[in-house]
Formats: sequence, C-alpha cells, structure tokens
Amino acid sequence: MTRPNILWYCTDQQRFDTIGALGNAYVKTPVVDSLVEEGVAFTHAYCQSPICTPSRASFMSGLYPSRLHNTRNGNDTFPDWPPLISKLIAESGYQCGLIGKFHLVSAGHRAEPRLDDGFTVWQHSHAPRDDWPEGTHDYADWVRAQGKSLEDMRNSQEHVDPEYHQTKWASDRAIEFIEQDHQQPWLLNINIYDPHPPFIPPEKYANLFDPAAMPGPHFKESDKATQELLSQVDFQPVTMSTEISELKKVQALYYAMIAQIDDQFARILNALESTGQRDNTVIIFTSDHGETLGDHGLVQKGCRFYEGLVRVPLIFSWPGHFVANQCATGLVELLDLSATLLDLTGMPIPDYHQGQSLLPVLTGEQTGAQIRDSVRCEYFDALDPFFTGGEGSFATMYRDDRFKLSLYHDKDLGELYDLQTDPWEHNNLWDDPEHQAAKQQLILASFNSHVVLTTDVGSKRIAPM
Repeated sequence: MTRPNILWYCTDQQRFDTIGALGNAYVKTPVVDSLVEEGVAFTHAYCQSPICTPSRASFMSGLYPSRLHNTRNGNDTFPDWPPLISKLIAESGYQCGLIGKFHLVSAGHRAEPRLDDGFTVWQHSHAPRDDWPEGTHDYADWVRAQGKSLEDMRNSQEHVDPEYHQTKWASDRAIEFIEQDHQQPWLLNINIYDPHPPFIPPEKYANLFDPAAMPGPHFKESDKATQELLSQVDFQPVTMSTEISELKKVQALYYAMIAQIDDQFARILNALESTGQRDNTVIIFTSDHGETLGDHGLVQKGCRFYEGLVRVPLIFSWPGHFVANQCATGLVELLDLSATLLDLTGMPIPDYHQGQSLLPVLTGEQTGAQIRDSVRCEYFDALDPFFTGGEGSFATMYRDDRFKLSLYHDKDLGELYDLQTDPWEHNNLWDDPEHQAAKQQLILASFNSHVVLTTDVGSKRIAPM
C-alpha cells in the first residue's frame, strides 16, 4: 500500500453526538458529514480518560494512562518511555507537523516544554489566551502581530472576531503546511481548542442557533439522587441545574462553536484538493474526550463516565482505498486510532502497544460490527482538587456490549447501567436486587482488565532465570 499523507484533525472536548450525518438534526456540520458519507465512522469510540492530558498521553503513546504513569492534568514531566507515535512515524520517513494544542505536560504558568516528539513543524497554541510570554505561544504572537488583544476580544460583546479566532489561525497554518513542496509523506496533527469551554463563539455563529429550538440535555429527575450520591467525587463544576432553558443556551453556544469548526475544516480540505493531494491523504476527525453539556445536570468534565463525556467522534476518509458510507458500531478505543496510524504509515505496531489497528474495518475486510469485547476509561487524580472541590478521586469505567460499570474506588460508590434499555444512563442499577449477579461479574471483569492491562511488569525478559 502507498504510504499516504495523514491529516489528523483533533478537536477538544467534542462529544460523539454532534455530527449531522450521524443523527443530530440540530447541528450544522456539512463538511464533517461529507467525511461520514465518503468514509468510515466508528460510532462507539471511547477515550481512555475524560480529561485532556491523560487522554492525549494515552493515544500518543499507545498505553493506558495508568500504564504510562501519566494520569493528571498539570503534570510537570512526561515519561521517557515509550516513544510517542509521532516520533516513530517521523523516524520511518514522514515529515510530522503539529499545529495547536499538544498538552502532554502542563502549560500552566509556562510554555509547554517540547518532548522528543518527532515534529519538525511546531506551531503551538495551548489555549486561546495571551498570558504566555512572547515567543512561546504561536497563536497569541500572531494575534499581537495583527495589533489585537485576545483578552479584549474575548471580553467583547461579540467575543473573538472569526478572522482572529484560534480555529481560523490553525486553518491558516495548516494550509501553509499543505501548500509546501513536500518531498516525503507527511502527517499533520491539528489540535484546535474548541469546543472546549468557555462557551463563547463569535456572534456570527451564535446567531445561527436559537436556544429555544435546541433539544436540551439528557436529564431526568432520577439523575438528582445519583449526582447527590456522587457529590464528593471530582467534577468541574457540578451545576446540578434543572433549569432546562439555561442548559439549552449552553447547548446552542456549543453547537455554534462546532459550526465554526466545520467552516474552517472546509478550508483545509479545499487546500488538499487544490494542491492535488486529496487522493493520497487519509483524513481523520476525532476529539480527545467529550462534554456533559447538561446531561444529568452536569456541565464540563470530571470524574464521571457518561456517554457524552467519554464517547467521541472517530471518522476516517480515504476515497478509493477505504469503504464509503460505513458506520462501524463495534466498541473501539482511541488507542486503536494510534495503532491504526502506525499501520497506515507502514510501521510495525510495537509489542507493548495496547491498541489494535482498525485498518481491516477501513478496507472492508471486516464489517466493524464487533471489534472489542469491552472498553475501559480511567480517572486517577486527574484534575487539581482546588478546581473541583474534591480530594483527588480515583475511578474506572468498564463497558461491554450491554452494560457500563463505573467504580469510584476511593468512595466505595458505583454506577451500573444497562445501555440496551437505558442508553442515556438515567437508571442506576447498582443497588437493584435483580442485577447483583451481573454487577459482581462486571466488577470482576473490570478488575481483571485493570490488572492485565495496566500493571507494569518491569523490563523485558531475556532468559528463563
């Protein structure tokens, strides 16, 4: 197989059910819809942590966050092993570029330190703020060069002008990269900050969505008791709002941010077409984790594992090489994305890698109806307790083709949902007498999964003794 270019577009905090072609009639995503129609959408893709750094560290390394020993936002350093997948791909002969966020180590009160990442193009923008020193944050420097202030724009009634928005800046930089005279295959990793909070889209996009017309969150009265039970488990913040009109406003603003993403994504794909590179470029659209968006009375993220927070878009497109208009409904993890990237670029998947390639599904050798028997997600002291009001929670999620089990290990609490009958997780079966046998089986399966997949057994065995 020809070694294709890779255009890997990763949004921040975008939940799975925000794509028009996959069933959301309220969003405006015609460009991403076209990818679904010409490619493969994995409709049950799960991140390995609902928090930025551990999730990104996981899919950039091929290991679960706890196996990598990198489970927190705000971490000072990054492990020396294993090599990042971008480093492996660069060593195989690819030119690798990074535009936007990386966030494998803390960018708080400092510029994010470079790792041995393999990127020869590094145009960094952790977040659309201008509180980093000049010369350390490419987007903020670009805004200053236009004679603008991000802080002033963010605080204006119209918020940031679309012409100076981080999403537009990332598109400009991506187009510059694509239009270069490439002498080798390339991988471009574009990481925009939207639709991450704060929910402040430009007025132009906010006006496209009437809050009153929004469907509203997945919320029932039964959620109140569950969230009260989990009130001491980390979250930022727990709103417990039952005012649906207020949550619809948040939903409208979130969808507005996604509409802007779609418009800017179109510019990048047009650049591929105009430079004649579309036929030899794999396009990937995904996100690092989701957003609760009012579901269960919660907004933003934390130590929970609801579908809107841990299930993300994952779409691949390569016309003429991948099957078209295919929805693969089997369970997958973002670790499988990173294994697939290695496979696509002709790299052997290392023995330690915990993902599995999705290439057989993409090429039509497998249907994608059954991929993994289960998926798992972790939250191990991931957010600073100062910002959550908690104490540093520890929890895991285990999901099979029917049930989802969430264990809050430091609180002796849990949730159990039958996703066949309760897909939006309103009826917690943890204490239900009829589900105690199933619960115990799932606890054992979750424990076994954790031990087998995250235990560090030490260095490579070289002899029997």
